[in-house]
Amino acid sequence: MSKKTYIQAINEAQDMALGHDPKVVIFGEDVGENGGVFRATDGLQAKYGKDRVFNTPLAESGIGGLAIGLAATGWRPVMELQFYGFVYEVMDSLAGQMARNRFRFHGTRNFPITVRSPYGGGTKTPEMHADSLEGLIAQTPGIRVVMPSNPVNAKGLLLASIESNDPVLFLENLQLYRSMRADVPDEYYTTPLDKAAIARSGKDVSVIAYGGMVSKSLTAAEELSKQGIDVEVLDLQTVSPLDIEAIGETVKKTHRVVVVQEAQRQAGIAAAVMSEIAERFVLELDAPVGRVAAPDSIYPFAQAENEWLPNPDDIIAAVKEVVSYD
Repeated sequence: MSKKTYIQAINEAQDMALGHDPKVVIFGEDVGENGGVFRATDGLQAKYGKDRVFNTPLAESGIGGLAIGLAATGWRPVMELQFYGFVYEVMDSLAGQMARNRFRFHGTRNFPITVRSPYGGGTKTPEMHADSLEGLIAQTPGIRVVMPSNPVNAKGLLLASIESNDPVLFLENLQLYRSMRADVPDEYYTTPLDKAAIARSGKDVSVIAYGGMVSKSLTAAEELSKQGIDVEVLDLQTVSPLDIEAIGETVKKTHRVVVVQEAQRQAGIAAAVMSEIAERFVLELDAPVGRVAAPDSIYPFAQAENEWLPNPDDIIAAVKEVVSYD
C-alpha cells in the first residue's frame, strides 16, 4: 500500500496490464516517449518497447479503426483519446462498430478494447477539452462506460476494463488527476465492473453521483453532517450499465434522493437514474428526486467555468430542499 495520485494509479494499472498480458498494446497521440499529455503512460514505452506502446497520428478516427482491427485479430488494445471532447471524430468507431461487433459476429469473437480519455472541467482547458459527454456513449448498447472517482477504484476499474472481453469507455476526471491522493494497494487487483459502491454511509438522504462529482458530494455530506443531516453517497463507478440493485437499496434505506452530475441537465446520466427510480422505486420515496447538474448551455470559456460547474454548495442546497419536503 502506498500513497498515489489518481494519474499515478492509472499509470500503474497500465504498467501492470502490459506486464500481465503480452497481447495488451497501448497507443494514442503522444503516449510514447512523451508519456501522454498528462503523463498517464509515462515510462511505459521505455519499459515495454515501441511495439507495445506507440504514438499515432493526430487522427481519432484512425485510432479507433486501429483498435477495432487489433481486437479482431487477437490483441487487447488500450487506445487513448487525448481529450474526450474529441470523441465526435471517432463516434462511428465507438458507437457504430465496437459496440455492435459482438452482435455482428454472433458472439463468436471478442472485442476487448479499452478507450481511455480525460474529461471534465475546473482546470481552465480550451474549448472542446472539458465537456462531460458520457451520455453520448452511455445511450449506446454494447459498450460499457466506466468513470472512477478516486485513485483506488481508478486502478482497479482500469485493470478490470482491460481484462473485459467487451469494449469499455474509461473516462478519467481531469480535475482529479493530481488533486487527489490515496492509499492504493501495490498489487494487481480488479474492481468489479457494473457495480456501484457506497462512498459514505448515511440514513437521511442518498446522493447518487459519479466521477468527479463524488468527491464534491462527499465534501457536501461532511458539511451537512455538522447541520444534523446524515448523507449517504453512492458512487455509481460504472454508469452504463447502471447498478439498479444498488440504486434501489439506497433509495429504500433513506427514501430521499439527490442525483449529481457534472454534465448539463439534459445530458449525462442523472435523467436515466431518476427515471429508473421513478419506474421501479417510486413508492419508496418520501420526496421528489432532486438533481444537481450544469446549466443547459455550451461549456463556457475558462473565465466562467467555476460559476458554471456544479459545486458542494449546489449539492447542499439540493439536499436541504429534498430533506425539508413535506
